[in-house]
Amino acid sequence: MQLQHLRYFVALARSRHFAVAASTCGVSQPTLSAGLAALEQELGKRLVERDRRFIGLTEHGKAILPWAEQTLGAVRGLTQAAAATAQALTGEFRLYTIPSAQPLVGPFGRALLRANPGLTLSVTSGTSREIEQGLVVNEFDAGLTYLDHEPPANVLSAPLHHEQFVAIARNGAGLDERESISWSDLAGMPLCLLHQGMQYRRMLDRQFARHGLSVTPAAISDNYVAMFALVRAAELVSIVPDAYAALLEGLGWCRFVPIIPAADTRRIGLVVVNRDPLGAMPRAGLTAAQQLDPLHLIEEFYQTSDKSI
Repeated sequence: MQLQHLRYFVALARSRHFAVAASTCGVSQPTLSAGLAALEQELGKRLVERDRRFIGLTEHGKAILPWAEQTLGAVRGLTQAAAATAQALTGEFRLYTIPSAQPLVGPFGRALLRANPGLTLSVTSGTSREIEQGLVVNEFDAGLTYLDHEPPANVLSAPLHHEQFVAIARNGAGLDERESISWSDLAGMPLCLLHQGMQYRRMLDRQFARHGLSVTPAAISDNYVAMFALVRAAELVSIVPDAYAALLEGLGWCRFVPIIPAADTRRIGLVVVNRDPLGAMPRAGLTAAQQLDPLHLIEEFYQTSDKSI
């Protein structure tokens, strides 16, 4: 059985599109289709339902998908272990991060690359559940996610930040004269929030519920860039992690304001799969994260960074 054929199959299962899967694997679409046909012939089972386009996986395809992912992950771990005898790590460090943790990529990436200059840091954004699934099959070396709320199972972790909610609005949109704002006042404003499938939004909804409130935002998004664009252009108000306030502090068009009463802080940190032996890449990531101060990381990093934007 050729590993490349398994790669074709996994790429197609994730992208659900033949052309996208072929591009991901760096091959032509006919080459990918031929490899899938060879895999099906070797297993004696039809794995993919297709006409001129991808329809879905067959029951046999769904059954072998987790095994294919684990096989490819194990091969990647084997390759890393073979390279670990070298004095310096080289290759790609794959980091999966929830959107709320993206400002932490800066200080973590600096620590990792300073300690391992031969590495290339590759960052992908996704949900906390996708991070847990990706780590199990060794698709990624580490994740940045919440450690206390819906934490992934069977991981080693290093806290990086204690997160708090803050409000953001465009200048002139209602927060200019405020030193703080209440949850009830926010609930009455035109809001732009993350969609409810994201962990941060679920925590935010629970926080409103603790104060007997519920909100129906004027706009929803699955990323913070779109949220900030809507806050700026549509004059909406949003609620974001305080790490973004530190990252964007000094921009002339917006204002960040604390929310009262303050919610309990939430720990965000780096996680790697707890397996023995621990791979060279996860070990390097965990070591870099453990050297950072979770209580003052954001303030210390962004106060010393150039904010001339």
